[in-house]
Amino acid sequence: MKNSTAKQWALILGGSSGLGLATAKKLAANNFNIIIIHRDRRTDIEQINTSFQEITLSGSKLISFNADATNGNKQQQLVDEIAVKLGSDKIKLVVHSIAKGNLKPMFSKDQEVLANQDFNLTIDAMATSFHDWLQLLVTNELLSEDARAIAFTSEGNTKAWPNYAAVSAAKAALEAIMRNAALEFAPIGLKVNCIQAGVTDTKSFQMIPGSENLKQAALQRNPNKRLTTPEDIADVVYLMTQPEAQWITGTVIKADGGESLQ
Repeated sequence: MKNSTAKQWALILGGSSGLGLATAKKLAANNFNIIIIHRDRRTDIEQINTSFQEITLSGSKLISFNADATNGNKQQQLVDEIAVKLGSDKIKLVVHSIAKGNLKPMFSKDQEVLANQDFNLTIDAMATSFHDWLQLLVTNELLSEDARAIAFTSEGNTKAWPNYAAVSAAKAALEAIMRNAALEFAPIGLKVNCIQAGVTDTKSFQMIPGSENLKQAALQRNPNKRLTTPEDIADVVYLMTQPEAQWITGTVIKADGGESLQ
């Protein structure tokens, strides 16, 4: 019988910054070992490694891969490497935090506009890859009996923002995938949900054209008069790993401090 105090494993897809990194730190401080798959430039690796070292200070194990988790040709190879490193251990939690998409207008007289391939790339990275990874982990029997899977969505799932059309389409697709995954993977005990964060001032958010206007609008709308932080969302992810959350599946959980109320 396994030691009940043994650390569990969390796999974070896109965990080198923002929500993914904050989640990794929170989980590592609460009895989780961490696997992170991230895709970053060499110029950023030193800073990322410093953040990763913070994760191990709590005594947790950290396995990281600087690889493209959305690349279908590499996904099985990554799963095989993870399986070798885990041995007989299983993954308790999968977190999809991939932010890779096109932020172009649908109409403009002087800018490049969205094309079909822009939608395809964005939806594949930010939605379909969630299904790809769940399918691979299930097929390779790497999930624990009461595993949880979480993906991050946004209010752009139902609202129209300039330059956000491709990402908005991806968020809508992501939520559809989440609902069906919750239904179809239920027989093996997997619970699947999305967390809808409020406006969070991450590097990915800052890349959205007009992000400063979105930030100011969020501050006005939020009854708590502040933005959501990555740590706010990491706290909710941790809550969703607890035994008491085992009956929550197939839903979008708002964690925005009331921002979307008005």
